[in-house]
Amino acid sequence: MNEEPSVPFTAFWTWLETLPLAEHIGFTWWFPFLESLHVLGVGLVVGSILMVDLRLLGRTALSVPASRMRRELVRWTWPAFALAVITGTGLFMTRAGTYIANPAFQFKLLCLLLAGINMAWFQFRTLRSVGNWDTAAVPPPAARAAGLASLALWTSVIFAGRWVGHII
Repeated sequence: MNEEPSVPFTAFWTWLETLPLAEHIGFTWWFPFLESLHVLGVGLVVGSILMVDLRLLGRTALSVPASRMRRELVRWTWPAFALAVITGTGLFMTRAGTYIANPAFQFKLLCLLLAGINMAWFQFRTLRSVGNWDTAAVPPPAARAAGLASLALWTSVIFAGRWVGHII
């Protein structure tokens, strides 16, 4: 007997899907509009983070201090991340129960969480010593590890996000 996998909070996901806003998004031009904005937001997030990660790996902008590059690019990251979260939430609520049970969506959320942990670790631990390596062409192993982990996690977020619509 084939049984549907149990989805925690099923009543909540059903309620979310039946909100007037969710139905409006799902059945009008708002879905492709939000999806386009979501892609734009993700592109800006990943693009800004990519440049910082490549600097941490000693691959680009070697004459620019790492702290300056991070400071100037991260100001683009947070508004773009907010755009991606808001539009992603709008997309999610149209089929919340389906998405929450989707392995690709679950993997995407896991990678987002790990990317956040990696960023926090870098921000509050590794970046403390930036004065010692700020202008070095090749940052220390901890900074390079953070950059490499970030690249891998954000690449995984993008791949998983693309797979979400194909594993339904």
